[in-house]
Amino acid sequence: MCYNSAMNMQTLLENLINKGLAEGAFPSAAAAAGIKGDVLAAYCAGPTRIPDGAPVNAHTLYDMASLTKILAPTMIALRAIEEGRLTLDDTVGRFFDAPADKRDISVRQLMTHTGGFTPAFSLRAEAADPSDAVRAILAHPLEGASGVPRYSCMGYILFAKMLEKLYAQPLDALAASMVFSPLGMTETGYLPASGSIAATEIDRRTGKLICGVVHDENARFLGGVSGNAGVFSSLTDMIRFTSMLAKNGDGYLSPATLAMAIRNRTPGCESHRGLGFHLGGVEQNYLGDIFPPESFGHTGFTGTSIAVDPHTGFYVVLLTNRVHPTRENNAVLRFRRAFHNALYAAYFR
Repeated sequence: MCYNSAMNMQTLLENLINKGLAEGAFPSAAAAAGIKGDVLAAYCAGPTRIPDGAPVNAHTLYDMASLTKILAPTMIALRAIEEGRLTLDDTVGRFFDAPADKRDISVRQLMTHTGGFTPAFSLRAEAADPSDAVRAILAHPLEGASGVPRYSCMGYILFAKMLEKLYAQPLDALAASMVFSPLGMTETGYLPASGSIAATEIDRRTGKLICGVVHDENARFLGGVSGNAGVFSSLTDMIRFTSMLAKNGDGYLSPATLAMAIRNRTPGCESHRGLGFHLGGVEQNYLGDIFPPESFGHTGFTGTSIAVDPHTGFYVVLLTNRVHPTRENNAVLRFRRAFHNALYAAYFR
C-alpha cells in the first residue's frame, strides 16, 4: 500500500475545499486530515460572514450543533462509566420521577437513540421556562417503540440533564472540567464571549443574523447550554479531539471504553449506532463510500463533522457554516461524502 505525501494531501484538501466554496456548498470551511497524531493537511477558507466578514482561520469558532452530543454528554458519560458512577443499564427513573412509558429507558438506549423519543419538538411551546424542560420532555409522547434507532435531540437533552444530576453540576462546567480542559481544548466551550466566530443562519423569528449564539432553537431556549447542541469549537481544538479518538483514546479514554463506544449496537437497522457515535456500514452514509464499515464519527446540522477509521487512525475534520445565511442549502451533504472519498483514497493509494 502506498501512502500519499503530505504535500499531495495538502494540495488535494485545498482544491476540494475551494471547489466546495465555488459551488456554494458553504460560505466558509476549516478542514483537516490526519493519521493518528499527525496532521497531514489543514486548510481554512472563506469569510466568517458574507459578503465582507474577516477570513476564517484555524482558531475561528464554529457552531458544532449536534457534534455537541459527542463533545459533551457522550464524553462525560464515558468518563462516568470509567469512574464507576454510571452504567449503561441505569434508567431515566433512577434520576427523575418519570412516567411509566419512560421510567425504564436506559442510558444505553438514550446513547444509541433507541429509546423511542421523538426527534425534536419545540420546548418553547411546551415548557414554561428552561427549568421546566425535563418535565416537558417526560410528558411528551414517545414516537415509537424502543429498540429501533430514531435519532433524537430530545433524548440527548434529557440525557444531559441526567448527567447534571449525577454530578450536581451544570453541563457547561462538566464539559469544561471533564473534557475540554483535560484535552487541552482551550478554544472550545458553550457561550463563546468573543473572537473570530463563523455566522450561521438569519433567525427566522427575529430576522437577525445569528453569530456566537447557538443555532439550534431548543438549545437557545435553554440558554445556550444543552446536551443536543451549544458547543463552539475551532479547527485547532477539533484536531486535538479527533486525533485522541484516532489514537484509541490516547490516555483520555481507556481503549476498552472507546471500543465499547464504537461497537455497532443496532445491527440490521438502517442506521448503525454506537454509544453516541454514528457508525459506517450502511448506504447513504455521511462517511462516504470508502471509509471502512467500522469507521465512526458524527455530524452537526450547521455543517460540521468528524470521521475516524479506527483501524488505521486516519481521520477527517470538516467545519463549515453551511446554514449561513439559510438552512435551505443542503449541498454539503453530497460534498462531505465526496470529500471523505477523495481524501481516504488519495492517502491509501
